[in-house]
Parts: sequence; C-alpha cells; structure tokens
Amino acid sequence: MFENGNKPRKLSIIASKGSLDMAYPPLILANAARMSGIDADIFFTFWGLDIITKKKMNKINMASIGNPAFSMAPYAPWFKIPTWMGALPGMSALSTWMMNREIAKLDFPPVAEFIEMVSDAGACLYGCKMSMDMMGLTKEDLFEPAEILGAMEFLEMSEGAQVLFV
Repeated sequence: MFENGNKPRKLSIIASKGSLDMAYPPLILANAARMSGIDADIFFTFWGLDIITKKKMNKINMASIGNPAFSMAPYAPWFKIPTWMGALPGMSALSTWMMNREIAKLDFPPVAEFIEMVSDAGACLYGCKMSMDMMGLTKEDLFEPAEILGAMEFLEMSEGAQVLFV
C-alpha cells in the first residue's frame, strides 16, 4: 500500500500465441508497465509457451498461412506480399526475416533477449501448468526464472489487476 492509500497498479497479461508477431506485444506491454512502475505478470499458455521455452524462444517465426498481417501493405509498405502467397514454400522464413529486420530497425531486442530484459525489470513470467502438461514440458524446459502456475492461481493473483489477453 502506498502512503496515499492507493494500491499499486498491476497488469496481468495472458500470452496465448507463439508466432513472432504475437511474441512482442506482451513483452512490450510488460516492459512499458515496469518502466512506469506498474507490476506486471505474463501468463504463457498454449502456443504462447514457445516464447519462454528455451529450445524454441530463439526460433520463433512468423506464421505465413492464415495470417491477416499479410494484407498490411497500406500500413507496412515493406510488407507487400498478397495473403495467398503465404502458402508458398519459404514464405514463413521470408516473412520472419523481414519482420526481424524491421524489429531491429526499431532497436528492439530479439525475443529471448527481450524476455530476459523484461524479467530483469521485475516482470513475473509464468507457464500454464495445463498447457505444459499437455505439451510434455517441464520447468527445466522454461527460461529461468519462469515459474509454473495453474490458471486458477493466475486468476487469483490477478485480482484487482488490469488483465489483457494477447
């Protein structure tokens, strides 16, 4: 509790997707929260676990099939690939390379480095127990200091927080 009687602000983020374009939003939001003095927790569930899984966090790709971002040409002139081309061989690798290049231009770190930065800033990282069990993952598979937490426990600790589902 602060001296003025106000509770500290808190942000709880649920990261459910593990593609490159979906890895950055929860990390950017958690980083911004911590830089603003807001407590931040990220709960990684389903494919979002790829973001904190040691074997996958350095190999996160853009999804090229069924990704609405392929129609972003008016907003991202560097990305002028028609949606149907996402099904062609090599398009995921190309779009991943293009996205990584643009991210680097903005001076954002790669995903693994960003996770470490957010964690060092005080954000708490949690892997969803049910999703981990379903995918055969253990605590040793996760980036340290990520912890394992059940959904009910995450909801309990998120009481009073602003909750975002990404």
